[in-house]
Amino acid sequence: MSPPSSPADPVLLVHAYLDGELDPAHALEIERQLAADPALAAEHKRIVALRSLIQEKLPREAPPANLLRRIEAAIGAPQAPTRFASLSSHPISSHPTWRALAASVLLALFLGSGSTWLILRPAPAPTSTTADLVLASHLRALMAPQPIDVASSDRHTVKPWFNGRIPEAPRVVDLTNDGFALVGGRIDVIGRVPVPTLVYRIRQHLISLTAVPASDAATLGTARRAIAGYNTLGWTDNGVAYWAVSDVAAPDLDAFAKAFRLGTPEP
Repeated sequence: MSPPSSPADPVLLVHAYLDGELDPAHALEIERQLAADPALAAEHKRIVALRSLIQEKLPREAPPANLLRRIEAAIGAPQAPTRFASLSSHPISSHPTWRALAASVLLALFLGSGSTWLILRPAPAPTSTTADLVLASHLRALMAPQPIDVASSDRHTVKPWFNGRIPEAPRVVDLTNDGFALVGGRIDVIGRVPVPTLVYRIRQHLISLTAVPASDAATLGTARRAIAGYNTLGWTDNGVAYWAVSDVAAPDLDAFAKAFRLGTPEP
């Protein structure tokens, strides 16, 4: 198969290239485009920097001791013989069985997936931990082909989309007149809890606004943090902790938070 001469979206191919999903011909074509297109090369560097940031901020944690036993049980692998049984029976072959190999592969895939860190990490209580998790979700969304699960500028479309997917749909405010256009929404996982995230746009910047349930949110005044070039801003309204994150300047994020808090939600 010959490489495409003019792909519809070369940025998607850059993602596939970095993921090792392209065949040699397509990979060579992308490398040629990167050398010839400064904008595409800059996007490539941005994606690499985001991945490095995620690896730096989200170190992998050791799996639970019983994880391998659970995987072996799920695929029907035989239990390891006891010490007494091994002494009385014939020697066990040093070559792994296909079930053991399958369990190892499943374990590697599980540990290598992006969800492992979220699944194994305890629910966040400190404010700083919540800010880190919200930022991580924002970065993953930026690296995805689409940063939203539902795309719409109509709050009457975005809010109902969450019904049935999470326990409670979020408060959705139309901030177009304030310079913040609603783009859509998605579901993130913060401390093992699915939570709603609204996405707004100002100029060429996206703002992710995540609503954390009161049961999982510490009482919050106004918490500000700058993490690796991204600004986070948290506050609490009516028992719900809101976290906004973006690469916009801090005054812009403050203006967004003020507009959202004063805005009138849908009837």
